Amino acid sequence: MTHKNQRTRRQFISSAAAGAAIIAGAPMAFTASRTSDEVIVGEGEYKFRVRHDWPMLPDKYNWQTTHNVAVDKAGNLYVIHEGRKEQKDHPSIFVFDANRKFVRAFGSQFQGGGHGIEVRDEGGEEFLYVAAYQQVKCFAKMTLTGEIVWFRKAPMESGVYAAGEDTSTQATWNRKGFLPTNFGFLDDGGFLLADGYGSFQIHRYDKDANWVSCFGGAGEGEGKFATAHGLWVDKRPGRVPSIVVTDRAHNTLQIFDMDGKYQETLTGFGLPANIDTWKNLMLVPELKARVTLLNEKNEVVAHLGAAVDRLGKVKDLRTKPDQWLAGQFVHPHDACFAENGDIYVAEWVGTGRVSKLERVS
Repeated sequence: MTHKNQRTRRQFISSAAAGAAIIAGAPMAFTASRTSDEVIVGEGEYKFRVRHDWPMLPDKYNWQTTHNVAVDKAGNLYVIHEGRKEQKDHPSIFVFDANRKFVRAFGSQFQGGGHGIEVRDEGGEEFLYVAAYQQVKCFAKMTLTGEIVWFRKAPMESGVYAAGEDTSTQATWNRKGFLPTNFGFLDDGGFLLADGYGSFQIHRYDKDANWVSCFGGAGEGEGKFATAHGLWVDKRPGRVPSIVVTDRAHNTLQIFDMDGKYQETLTGFGLPANIDTWKNLMLVPELKARVTLLNEKNEVVAHLGAAVDRLGKVKDLRTKPDQWLAGQFVHPHDACFAENGDIYVAEWVGTGRVSKLERVS
């Protein structure tokens, strides 16, 4: 999981208090969680009503380790799950309307490696950006209904990858492998791509998906990463635009200027996985059982659904939905804001779980 010991994606630090405890999990079939009692989390200005198991997935499909979520302008929710490589005909992307109802499914080409998903408005037309790891090892731009606009593999021109990484279909859990995870979007139409499980580089591309440059890589110092898992371009009012990267295994966020020059590090997180912003707030899902909100000064204003202590008390909690508690998270892997400030949370659990946090304050 980190570059130090070459652990795989499926090995995970299970307890904030006992960081040496590891769980190993593959996507497995469990009875879906029933933690749907109404619970209010947060305090003051940051209270939310928790709706676990929010999307209504048709019986012909099944959740296979939910990974990321995104919302379009119409309020539709896009959910990508990892999926199983032996089920190539099963879609990896599900779409639901604002009333929880299933709309469509697609993306079987990412099955077995589905990871990052974002919606981007480009001149009034919206597109999906998708990153896939494991043996899929690609990233793509799609229409909202699943048609491929372009499809890319490892940027060999960067000089950081082993020969053959642009054609390989084997997961390579080392710093010469390409295992992309998430995106950030630039004002010039270009974008940033985090190679979160491979080289730990942040790649910059132009608007036509041509590689431009990269920064980061594995290491312990400023501007270096141990699992550069998520990223976001922070343009909140009152702040100078910056690139925020979740340096997951170091439990920090690193902030860079728009040229990729290191600025500062924010500490105190528990395996932060990705970023989103809304108005003055920054949203940080943490695999160690909570979702954190920061204000425009990057001060923590709320920890939502925190259950860090239970990761130590209940071994392999991610595999035991009968022990999940309403209003508490297990392993938040991604979260995003809706237009009105509601929050959707996807958790890294074999059954899949997507929760909606509705603003009540």
